[in-house]
Amino acid sequence: MKDWFSGIRCLAVHACRFVCGHHWSCVALLISFGAGFGAVGFGYAQATAPNTVASGTKLYLRLETAVSTESSHLNQAVSAHAVREVTSSQGVLVPLGAEVTGSIAKLIPTSDPTDHARMLIVFNQLTIAGHPAAKLAAHFAEVENARETVLADGTIQGVLEKDAAVGRMDGLLDKLGSPGSTMERMSGKTLGKPDTAIEYPVGTDFVLVLDQPLTVDSTSPPAVAGEISKPASAALQAMLAEAPSRVQSKTKKPGDPLNLVIVGSADQILNAFKTAGWGAAKKLGTHSAVDTVRAMASDEGYEAAPVSELYLFGRVEDFAFEKTLNTFWKRHHLRLWRITTTTADGRQVWLGASTHDIGLDIHPGVISHEIDTDLDAERAKVGADLAAAGAVSAEQLVTRPNPLSTGKTATGGTWTTDGKMLAIELKTNP
Repeated sequence: MKDWFSGIRCLAVHACRFVCGHHWSCVALLISFGAGFGAVGFGYAQATAPNTVASGTKLYLRLETAVSTESSHLNQAVSAHAVREVTSSQGVLVPLGAEVTGSIAKLIPTSDPTDHARMLIVFNQLTIAGHPAAKLAAHFAEVENARETVLADGTIQGVLEKDAAVGRMDGLLDKLGSPGSTMERMSGKTLGKPDTAIEYPVGTDFVLVLDQPLTVDSTSPPAVAGEISKPASAALQAMLAEAPSRVQSKTKKPGDPLNLVIVGSADQILNAFKTAGWGAAKKLGTHSAVDTVRAMASDEGYEAAPVSELYLFGRVEDFAFEKTLNTFWKRHHLRLWRITTTTADGRQVWLGASTHDIGLDIHPGVISHEIDTDLDAERAKVGADLAAAGAVSAEQLVTRPNPLSTGKTATGGTWTTDGKMLAIELKTNP
């Protein structure tokens, strides 16, 4: 029993370090603007013929049908819809909401600890409201924030028991100087056998890549305007001339660069992210620390996991939002700070920093999430999700004075960016 509690305590300490970067009290809790503006494009396709999307183009989609290697069946119909526009010089070729349909072509449940569960979904048709259906040839390339791997042919391959949470946390604690056998016994008592089935609910985001060009009969109108309003533009020009470029840690160590500006009220922001499927991060406390330990040990998605506190203008973020799926180690997330600037028509303005966690980063003195180095991809994700939620009136890329191009987070992760900020003007009545 003593070893069991030692394992729990060790995991809790490292979980608290992971969330905030320190032991501190969480252990006790648990135990020239002149370059101007540029219009936003969510996805660009080099057309080889009129109204044609080139092969190799990515389609960003969201499942409308739940799929599972345990409960789905071979040839089951599957549908999804576009959550980012695909544009060309001719206009919008694949609009938000365009439906793709297909079926499950391969379904292999796991039958042995050494076998991977596998699933292959083939989509063969794209339908745009008011347009004739178009033939689609594409393959899965990514399931966002999933613990599973996507193979070259588009097959989704599940994790093995030894690679699931218990085995990986065992190895992690060995590296951190804790007895792995204790963790293994603890995990067996508290978590049971790891679930290695492939399970994706409605709302799962994924990416298809076109294997052949996709031709549509005509273009569609964009979902949001490509230029923010004049009052918002004027407020941003004045504000960005003086605004900081980066946030800071509690010890004033430079952190993430600011890459978002949102115009709207607090209620509009909360409603927009909720509709878009993002959850509000909880403050670190007894219950959230326990839930963090559980999520780390079982490798489950924790949509309200605490984030480390970062500072702008000497204060912590006003809001933090995140979006995850089925693993603790991957999540989209961002922080927002309200600033004193308002638009001429009285709307509030918020600065934000967004990053994408893609794994675990361990180096001397740090246990943290590893981030995707491409911050511009995460910036686009935020804008696309809010637009798909119907909450946005306009989006525009802003080039600020003295833009940054590369740097490190407060925990040492490397990032790169084009230095632009995405200005998102929310609808007053979505």
